[in-house]
Amino acid sequence: ATTMVVVGADVHKRTHTFVAVDEVGRQVGQCTVEATTKGHAKALVWARRAFGEEVTWAIEDCRHLSARLERDLLTVGQAVVRVPPKMMAEQRRTARTRGKSDPIDALAVARAFLREPSLPVACHDEVSREAKLVVDRRESLVNTRTRTINSLLWRVHELDPGRAPKPRSMDLVKHQQILKAWLETLTGVVAEMALDELNDIIALTVRIKEFDKRLAVLVKQEAPSLLALAGCGELSAAKLLGESAGITRFHSEAAFARHAGIAPIPVWSGNTTGRVRMTRSGNRQLNCAIHRIAITQARMPGTLGKAYYEKKLAEGKSTTEALRCLKRRLARVVFQLLTTDHNNRQTPALPAAA
Repeated sequence: ATTMVVVGADVHKRTHTFVAVDEVGRQVGQCTVEATTKGHAKALVWARRAFGEEVTWAIEDCRHLSARLERDLLTVGQAVVRVPPKMMAEQRRTARTRGKSDPIDALAVARAFLREPSLPVACHDEVSREAKLVVDRRESLVNTRTRTINSLLWRVHELDPGRAPKPRSMDLVKHQQILKAWLETLTGVVAEMALDELNDIIALTVRIKEFDKRLAVLVKQEAPSLLALAGCGELSAAKLLGESAGITRFHSEAAFARHAGIAPIPVWSGNTTGRVRMTRSGNRQLNCAIHRIAITQARMPGTLGKAYYEKKLAEGKSTTEALRCLKRRLARVVFQLLTTDHNNRQTPALPAAA
């Protein structure tokens, strides 16, 4: 009989360490290679010589650090699963081996997968990858603009507190130009620095709007079903598309909800039967996007979400509990819509017959 072997990977910027375990979690091999495509090929040769073709690669999900390794393994048809860092940390905490090292971490990753074999698999999905890269870059620009605005507001306060722009108005061209016209009439280093920062804000705003347009085109083309969901705007749709990282890697909507940190955790004992709370783990970006949709639907008259929310309130649930139920229901809906959009991309609708 073929023995199942799981290779756990502890990824770093310059090296990756791999530890292989059998089906009962016993270590059967170890290898360290450079974090390059050539090094990944070397690890693959090592695994095939030692354990044959039946190998599952469990990789700690470290985004940029693990992305190249994932792609290289998937390209040659390997089975790859992603292990959340929190799960690996829990496995290491409860292990008999003390301390921390790359082999200990790689072993913890492999054993974490053995304990939770239903973890999402990694897969190629260029659409979701593009969405994530563009959304992340846009958010980086927004954060830079926010820091620059905060610095500018203090300089304006120093120059003339009465000239402070309206709250949350510095992303609008009208208010940017009003402030610029005033600053150009002043002299001194403070005014000079304020004007320089304002020019940065204006330039960043232009670039952010360009990314907004690009994301709008992307989600309209690749995720129209999701975009049609009440309360789901273009940015939320792009966030869901990007952070799901290929909806087909989830074997069910429950697995998707759990990955998003929306599956409730039971916390009842004795007289508190049936009580639950939300998990604090999972992908917080997915959780945040679904939370925004839930908040919007709970306020929108005529939506199914509002009707469901009010039904839960009528059952005696608190507003927090009712919102939690709505988020769990929306996770199911989002999973189905993302799956529909993915299937439509794989098999485009045929043009209507004349």
